[in-house]
Amino acid sequence: MSTAGPPDPTLNAPLAAFAGAPPPAPAWFREVLAAAPEAGSLTVAGARIETLSWGERGRPGLLLLHGSGAHAGWWRFIAPFLADGHRVAALSWSGMGGSDWREAYGLDLFADEAERAAEAAGLFAAGPPLMVGHSFGSLPMLALAGRSGPRWRGAVLVDPPIFSPERRHRPARGDGAARTHRVYPTLAEALARFRFAPVQPCDTPYIADLIARESLKPVAGGFTWRFDPALWGRLRLPDRAALVGAARCPLALVCGARSDLMRPADAAYVTRLLPAGSPRIDVPEAYHHVMVDQPLAFVAALRALLAAWPGERSRPA
Repeated sequence: MSTAGPPDPTLNAPLAAFAGAPPPAPAWFREVLAAAPEAGSLTVAGARIETLSWGERGRPGLLLLHGSGAHAGWWRFIAPFLADGHRVAALSWSGMGGSDWREAYGLDLFADEAERAAEAAGLFAAGPPLMVGHSFGSLPMLALAGRSGPRWRGAVLVDPPIFSPERRHRPARGDGAARTHRVYPTLAEALARFRFAPVQPCDTPYIADLIARESLKPVAGGFTWRFDPALWGRLRLPDRAALVGAARCPLALVCGARSDLMRPADAAYVTRLLPAGSPRIDVPEAYHHVMVDQPLAFVAALRALLAAWPGERSRPA
């Protein structure tokens, strides 16, 4: 990619130009947001976990799992497209969104949160539900697929942070020290500081605005981010390739074709880890945040998987 010319300010501040005002949005986006979810909560190991759900109980279940530092609202503009034939639910992991923070975090604990949220939303009423996990959300999903695989129809990994051996032994992020969030005096200033990680272009600022507003909370002196800044210093993850190998339900892979997190060598590596015959879909012109970059193409990909996958004989023994 060429580096000629001045840097694009929207990479680090996709909402700064709007000065706190909502960006113009297309009709489809306004219409889908009108399908308001059921908001709920449950307690898992002492922490309140927020949930959103769409669609009628009794339909086939679909659980949507967001990435690191995000929240259940990242699915608000995706889930209604899938709820016409499914009971759909999303949760905010502890330490993120409107869920409680913890003194310590663990992959099994996140998996407990996901399974309990699916049960509370009624996702098992019509048989084993499907799971879709974006980025970090794919890791607790894989943990569930390993420990209770037969309960699940299948698991869709969306641009997961599973890297090829050449990238796997990178220096650890940060030094594990406790962090604090900055407080911004106004909502407009806070929104102007919102950015994606990894940094990427954003051609859908109306989506960035939606998720940024739900990523913030009012505090004394202004606004700050809702996720726990100490979470990553309190979390240890197992070998990610081993999580794939231990899964006991069918797996599928969806990649952002232009992702800077899951690069082509990583996608090829994960493809080799998957059971033979596992579907892979590369979404054109999507970066790491596939549902933000190409929301309608992402919906089409999920609809295709929901309609035709997995086959009755594709479940691992």
